[in-house]
Amino acid sequence: MSQFSFKNNVLHSRLINFVNWVRPEDDTISEISAQADLIRKNISAEAADDGLIVTATPHSGSFAKRTGLRRHMLGHSEVEGQDIDIPIVVKPQTTEGEKLESLLDRFMGYANEAYPNTRKEPTKSSVRLFFSRNVFYDLVPMLSTGKPNEEIIIRSNGDRIKTSIEKHVSFMCSRTKSSDNLPGRVKFNECVRVMKWWREVQKVDGYYLADEKMPSSMLIDLMCAKAYDELSVDTTYAETLFRWFAYLANLVKNRKAIIFSDFDGNPTLDQTAEWNVIDPVSPQNNIVKKWSRNEVDEFATWLEKGRDDWSRAIRYCEDGEDTRSMDNMVKILGNAFKNHCA
Repeated sequence: MSQFSFKNNVLHSRLINFVNWVRPEDDTISEISAQADLIRKNISAEAADDGLIVTATPHSGSFAKRTGLRRHMLGHSEVEGQDIDIPIVVKPQTTEGEKLESLLDRFMGYANEAYPNTRKEPTKSSVRLFFSRNVFYDLVPMLSTGKPNEEIIIRSNGDRIKTSIEKHVSFMCSRTKSSDNLPGRVKFNECVRVMKWWREVQKVDGYYLADEKMPSSMLIDLMCAKAYDELSVDTTYAETLFRWFAYLANLVKNRKAIIFSDFDGNPTLDQTAEWNVIDPVSPQNNIVKKWSRNEVDEFATWLEKGRDDWSRAIRYCEDGEDTRSMDNMVKILGNAFKNHCA
């Protein structure tokens, strides 16, 4: 049963308009898809010329999960938009029998050969390529395990993480499909987009969760999946997200572990970690294992503040105090909401 009666649907209409706007434009999606396919082709060719055996180039990231954002670089809420991952999966030995111990340096070389005039920078798991309009693509080299839908990421520090791109995509898409089958306008993947936009707005004032330490897209994905599994969606975006924020704020504040049972595995909680969010595909991987008490506390504060701002935005809307409702929505989603909700 809904907690709010919604005497008018002004806020709901505004959120529908914002949800429609925050999605990348169709032309952008087509352009990104074509560019990503070309990168796959060119980098795979360079790898093959170097004796690597490419086994797969699966689609990944928010682009595949239908949770990407439009790029927005105005005001105080800059949003980079799509995180476009391009995994290149190779066998662990070259055609000459050389065992591959690392991949990032090799793939930086392939990127230099294929795109000599394109700006590049390494990350802990990828080579980032920057193209026109500051759109960037993350080239993610991975090792094949010989098993279907299973890969190994070798990070720059030497860590090896077993994962599955295909399972991560299906994990999110299954919840989008589930919500698509429910009556009403509210969809899971659109709520994920709103949560990701909220994260971008909050990071501006982040202290412990700033720059490279801000909550990852994967963490937002798993938080939203947990909220959807427990609460589903309501008839409006505002009601849904108010309930999600309240639920998630309680989880984080009380350090309640987030785990899933979608795939086979026995999740192992890290008793030395401040908080546990277990990768559903790799149950030994706690994705927040390096978070300190301060970082977890700050994230809980973000969610508590969001919960309270959603509550006020809804209440003021019901009371006909339009300006105050809008002020609270701007606190949650930035000035972009005010400019693109009509």
